[in-house]
Amino acid sequence: MAAFTVNGQRKEVNVDGNTPLLWVLREHLKLTGTKFGCGIASCGACTVHIDGKATRSCAMPVSLVEGKSITTIEGLSADGSHPLQKAWIAEQVPQCGYCQSGQIMQAAELLASNKNPTRAQIVEHMDGNVCRCGTYLRIISAIQRAVREG
Repeated sequence: MAAFTVNGQRKEVNVDGNTPLLWVLREHLKLTGTKFGCGIASCGACTVHIDGKATRSCAMPVSLVEGKSITTIEGLSADGSHPLQKAWIAEQVPQCGYCQSGQIMQAAELLASNKNPTRAQIVEHMDGNVCRCGTYLRIISAIQRAVREG
């Protein structure tokens, strides 16, 4: 049994402690906004926040989140009103959209600690989150818009 908080709600799941958090979120809690990309914590599609820190959930055993607070893309904003979500739409970032929840969660961590990052800081922080459609310039623009309009 693992117990933790997800998007402000206390959850308990009866799974093997080695089960990746990603699969607990998707299969047991039905929070499917977090995506499977690579399974080895290299692409960022599965990024969630654990106690405020962007973390790759595909490589995080659920046993290590016992008692912690997890935020998924669904918990960032229930109605899509988070400044990053609005900027993502305004800048027309998604093409296929698959990596976008992980991109937004990675960006949210940056903006939580740095309210006015430079372009170089944005690029450095987002490095490692892969977008196969190559919308990196739009991602940067969306983060900059969220800073301006957020």
